[in-house]
Amino acid sequence: MAAVLLALTSAVLFGAMTVALRFALRAHPEAETGAVATTTVAFLVVAAAAVLEPGTGELARPRELAVFALAGLLAPGVSQILFTLAIRDAGSSRASVVVGTAPLFGATLAILLLGEPLVWPLALGAILVVVAGALLAGEPVRPEHFRLVGLGFALAATILFSSRDVLVRWYGEDASLASVEAAAAALAAGWLVMVAWAGFRRRGRLRADLFRPALVRFAPAGVFFGLSYLLLFEAYYRGKVTVVSPLVATESLWAVLLSAALLRRSELVGARLVLGAGLVVAGGVLISAYR
Repeated sequence: MAAVLLALTSAVLFGAMTVALRFALRAHPEAETGAVATTTVAFLVVAAAAVLEPGTGELARPRELAVFALAGLLAPGVSQILFTLAIRDAGSSRASVVVGTAPLFGATLAILLLGEPLVWPLALGAILVVVAGALLAGEPVRPEHFRLVGLGFALAATILFSSRDVLVRWYGEDASLASVEAAAAALAAGWLVMVAWAGFRRRGRLRADLFRPALVRFAPAGVFFGLSYLLLFEAYYRGKVTVVSPLVATESLWAVLLSAALLRRSELVGARLVLGAGLVVAGGVLISAYR
C-alpha cells in the first residue's frame, strides 16, 4: 500500500510541476534559467530529506555512485532541459501527453537490452499510445504559443526518462544507497549538467538571472519536482515495478487535468486532448503492468 500511495503522489506532483513550470515560463521565458532554477530548488528539497533520513550507514561504492550519477545525467539532466523547452514551446498539457508515452519506450528498451519478453498486452498498449499520438497530431485548433518543435523536445525528453527508469530498475535492487541518497546523487549530477549548459547559453548572466525574481517564480515547480523525484525513488525501492510503473504513468493525465483547470484558456484543452491523455495512460498502464 505504501508503494501505491508513493507512486500515485509522485505522479500527481509531476503533473503539478509541469503546470507550475508553464506559469513561470510565461513570466520568465528563458528555458535555461528555468531548468536550472527548478532543479536547484528540487535538489535542495531532496538534500534536506537526505539529511533528515538516517540512511543505511554504509559507504557508497564508486560504481554505485557512477550508476546513479549516469541516471541523473539522463534525467533530470539533459531530459529536464528538453522538457522545459517542450513546455515553453508546446505547453504543459501537450508536452505531458508526449512524456506519458515513456512506458512504451521503456518497454522497448527493456525488451532490447534486458531481454524482457514481448507479450500481447504490450502490443495493445503500444497501439493505444500510437492512436493517442495520432489524435494529438491531428488537433484542428492549437494555442497561439504552440510550436511543433516543442513536441520534438518532449519526445527526446521521454526517451531519456525511459532510459533513466531502465537504468534505475536494473541497478536499484543491488544498491546499498538508500532511496533518498540515490535520488540526491542523481539530482546532483543532473544539476551540474544544467548549470554547464545554462552557463554556456547565458554567457555569464546565469547568476544574475537566478538572483532576480526568476528563482522565486520557479520555486513552486522545483518543490513539486523535488518531492515527485524523491517519492519516485522511494516507490521503486518499496514496491514491485509492475505496481509502481502503471501508477507513475498517470502523470500525463494529471498534468492535462490540472492544465484544463488552471490554464484552460491559454492551453486550449479540449476533448481530443483529454481523450489522447486517457489513451496514453491506458496504454502505459497495460505496458507497465505486464512487463
